[in-house]
Amino acid sequence: MNKRYRIHEMVNKTMVYRCFLVCICFFLLQWGTTVCAQEYDYINISNPFLKKTPIAVTEFKAFNGHEVEVKDGEKARRILTQALDFTGYLKTMNPVAFLSNPAESGIQLGQINFRDWTGIGTELLVTGGIIEANGQVKLKLRLFDTFNTKLLVGKVYSGSRSQIRKMIHLFCSEISHSLTGKWGVFNSKIAFVSTVNGKKEIFTCDFDGQNVKQMTFHKSICLSPSWSFDGKWLAYVSYAKGKPDIFIKNFNENKGAIVNYKGMNISPDWMPGQLKLSAALSFSGDQEIYLLTLTGEIIKRITKSWGIDVSPKFSPDGQKIVFTSKRAGTPQIYIKDIESGEVRRLTFKGLNNTSPAWSPDGKKIAYVNIKDNHINIFILNVDTGMPVQLTMNTGDNEDPAWSPDGSMITFTSTRENGVPRIFVMTASGSDQRRLLSLSGKQTQPDWSM
Repeated sequence: MNKRYRIHEMVNKTMVYRCFLVCICFFLLQWGTTVCAQEYDYINISNPFLKKTPIAVTEFKAFNGHEVEVKDGEKARRILTQALDFTGYLKTMNPVAFLSNPAESGIQLGQINFRDWTGIGTELLVTGGIIEANGQVKLKLRLFDTFNTKLLVGKVYSGSRSQIRKMIHLFCSEISHSLTGKWGVFNSKIAFVSTVNGKKEIFTCDFDGQNVKQMTFHKSICLSPSWSFDGKWLAYVSYAKGKPDIFIKNFNENKGAIVNYKGMNISPDWMPGQLKLSAALSFSGDQEIYLLTLTGEIIKRITKSWGIDVSPKFSPDGQKIVFTSKRAGTPQIYIKDIESGEVRRLTFKGLNNTSPAWSPDGKKIAYVNIKDNHINIFILNVDTGMPVQLTMNTGDNEDPAWSPDGSMITFTSTRENGVPRIFVMTASGSDQRRLLSLSGKQTQPDWSM
């Protein structure tokens, strides 16, 4: 009896143990499936301590070996390298260190020896191929994770030779989306003010300072360009009619409107996702902020206080504005909820804080602080109000504007011989460098979304 009982007890324990193992295995399987199913962001561009990720861009494979094909392949590789270096979170490697050449061995997954790349510290690898015939180009482009030996992005683009730059930048957007979850800056533009024969006009350029184009020819003073959310409209201030008025223009379709109320009409900013804009108008006395239609009609008054209210910038959801006000006696930055009317002061350090700009994720505000005749750019957290200085000991720095992915800030600086120029830096203040080279003076950049 006892023997039979012990056998029965052993069987029960064995079954319980097996059930336990099955449950553990099922849990691990489910956990592993969940982890593998999640999309992994390789790079957190909002990390202020971000280190640049090494990426190798190899020679393009010329499939037909034509001289023009080889030449355009090198052109495409150069554009790609420059665009990736521009980001501030990627660092292209020197080809001298490369141990193999996919242009000869093959650009596809099964043709790459990833040990040749991990061995020199490459974390990401881009291979490319070009086929050219009758002025038409086909680019085959791939991004690999070298340590996990897998393909992250594979794209084929076709077009004319004149579209190589555009095709490469489309691929760079795919790279950015794969690595950061955001499409990056590669199809964006920057509007800015530049002097022409002593007059100030509005210009635009690509994200990297290329393809500069003059947009206005008022032969007067133009200021404060602002892009609409879809990139089709520009609002700006001009003294063309003798006083500051806001011009609203769609240059492609040659249409627009002028906001020319009595007094000053300044500081235009477009509402995200809608063709409405805020502006500071003074027809009722001191400058207050209003919400306007595309044709310049007043929808509602947003601010009403003692002291001027200027420089409005919408939050990414369009529900709040950040602005500069002298209601406390000195220029300070405030946030107002448009619907509820609630106002909150944001800056308390320093007697002169101006030119706020809201980050695309809604978490930070870039602004200008003036202290002891030094003009510098700061950012602060909207929730905590903690300021961080980004520029110092480099002339006057002002007019901050965020890139569409929030990874960079463009601004005006006089650090080169006292002449204002357009610069860019990462959102943490690193990699500060001049954007473009033009005669005259360049100020007040605005980055398209």
